[in-house]
Amino acid sequence: MAKIQTPQPVRGTQDIFGEDQERFSHVVETFERVRRLYGFKGVEMPVFEPTAVFARSLGETTDVVSKEMYSFEDRGGDSLTLRPEFTAGICRAFLSNGWQQHVPLKLSAHGPLFRYERPQKGRYRQFHQLDAEIIGAGEAAADVELLCFADQLLKELGIDQGVTLQLNTLGDAESRDAWRDALVEHFRAHRAELSEDSQDRLERNPLRILDSKERQDRPIADSAPDIDAYLSSEAKEFFAQVTEGLDACGVAWTRNSRLVRGLDYYRHTAFEFVTDRLGAQGTVLAGGRYDGLMESLGGPHTPAVGWAAGIERLGMLLEEPKVAGTDAIFIPLGDGCETAAMKIMAELRRSGISCEMAYKGNMKKRMQKANAAGAAHVVIIGENELANGVAAVKNLATGDQREIVLDGLAEALTA
Repeated sequence: MAKIQTPQPVRGTQDIFGEDQERFSHVVETFERVRRLYGFKGVEMPVFEPTAVFARSLGETTDVVSKEMYSFEDRGGDSLTLRPEFTAGICRAFLSNGWQQHVPLKLSAHGPLFRYERPQKGRYRQFHQLDAEIIGAGEAAADVELLCFADQLLKELGIDQGVTLQLNTLGDAESRDAWRDALVEHFRAHRAELSEDSQDRLERNPLRILDSKERQDRPIADSAPDIDAYLSSEAKEFFAQVTEGLDACGVAWTRNSRLVRGLDYYRHTAFEFVTDRLGAQGTVLAGGRYDGLMESLGGPHTPAVGWAAGIERLGMLLEEPKVAGTDAIFIPLGDGCETAAMKIMAELRRSGISCEMAYKGNMKKRMQKANAAGAAHVVIIGENELANGVAAVKNLATGDQREIVLDGLAEALTA
């Protein structure tokens, strides 16, 4: 009989366990706590959408749509896509459910996303993100609140050291269009010197040339005109309100006039929280204002601003997480003691006390299990203890051991 080959995970996916899972959970739990402080409502969307949702929102010619999406045809002949990002699905949900009545609407989400890209440090083909959006608010105050949320999240995770908020403005539609025309003129004058990718971007998405990593592109990109020369008075005032709001809230930032978002629906604020602690891929949280996206999905003009952050990448920046130990390990010894221990443990768990049972092995091995679990106490129940209605409770931190009546166990284990 042929040996059955052990199945392997799909390339670019991961099984999250142990310390990695503790880091992952800590990031999500902190996000959930902080988003409530800011009044963001949680939202859950399908993990797949009609392909058109992403093709329209991300742009037909972007690398994500043309090269990286996991798209398939279902049995009914419809083209579906595993979500590569959150914002488009949230906008689709906003429009299809008639959530316009709730604006301004502050929404948050987290979960898996899918992109077919080369796996590298902190990047997977199935990865996970946090996401926060404010929909229906065109005021600069919404940008400030969203950035304060991001800043506080990083601080409460304890990973803000060495992380810098880089901020830019893309201006209003008038400013952006004028800047885009100037960039196209500049890059066309140097077309022959650009990399092949940037020559392609010149026709499709010229703003993306500004953050090209190709060495031959850098001198040309660095000498390109800044947006500041093309900002309308309204756009300047909007950016000033954002920066003044951040200063008032104590959020440190630095200007990066080369930070862009390539798609036409992006307006005004663009930002990234970056670090050099993750190698070349230094962005840990990024976002911006996308006032034109709802219209590209067939909805009415609806201003919005949002950000996303990779959970795995945030987890990599955490200090070694402190794993919460078990309150008590039970060691039953003798006939009927295991059943009695199970009954007592069930009652303690209902009271919010964590406990496990060391079922097997001699006393030494069971004590080793208690220490490995980081238990605070060991509770020993033998036939004599059970007959007398008591348990032997040992404090593993101090080594003290005493008999406790069974009715007083909860109090003794939490004292």
